[in-house]
Amino acid sequence: MSKAIISPSVLASDLSKLSDECKRMMDNGCDWLHMDVMDGNFVPNITMGAPILEWVYKNNPDIYMDCHMMVADPAKWVPEVAKAGGKSYTFHYEATENHQDVIDLIHSHNLKAGLAISPETSSSVITEALGNSADLLLVMTVRPGHGGQKFMPECLEKVKDLRERFPGKNIQVDGGVGPGNACQCAQAGSNVLVAGTAVFGAKDPKQTIHELRTAVDDVIAEKSKQ
Repeated sequence: MSKAIISPSVLASDLSKLSDECKRMMDNGCDWLHMDVMDGNFVPNITMGAPILEWVYKNNPDIYMDCHMMVADPAKWVPEVAKAGGKSYTFHYEATENHQDVIDLIHSHNLKAGLAISPETSSSVITEALGNSADLLLVMTVRPGHGGQKFMPECLEKVKDLRERFPGKNIQVDGGVGPGNACQCAQAGSNVLVAGTAVFGAKDPKQTIHELRTAVDDVIAEKSKQ
């Protein structure tokens, strides 16, 4: 199991001062910033695009932008996100039939490739070939498109399956994650935790990030002894 990575979701931030909010999270010890890009087609909401990502990167050149592309045409936006300073590009399995082609395109632009599945999608759709070629696998624990939803623990069975089949892979969970269920996520096999309101709305974000990281680190340490 890979190391703990904490990636606060900017959808829960004060979007009127996004660059400052990202810097605040970096100063409080996060590893990545989860940039929720929604196009109004794949999901009903519209959030941000490459121009906003570019300004965030200009103001925070050390940022690792973990770009979650909830878009209907994932191949279309790869060059722009790469140019804007994105580091990883996660697209949804449900958005295309050309999964390997999109992964190859992402890699050709020197981005890490992530593959996401929504709650209704079985983890079995991620074949050995796709799972091995992607750098990150994302299991949504809420329905994509809105922040602040209730965590869906039944989705953790998919995390378990993916961890068993891809033991060294970064496996991310996104949706309703916080200190109260971080241990569940880690026990299932997730090492990359996306938390929105739990971090951005916390009185002490540094402590919350520490709690999330500790939940994963404790599980990794426990499993290493087995």
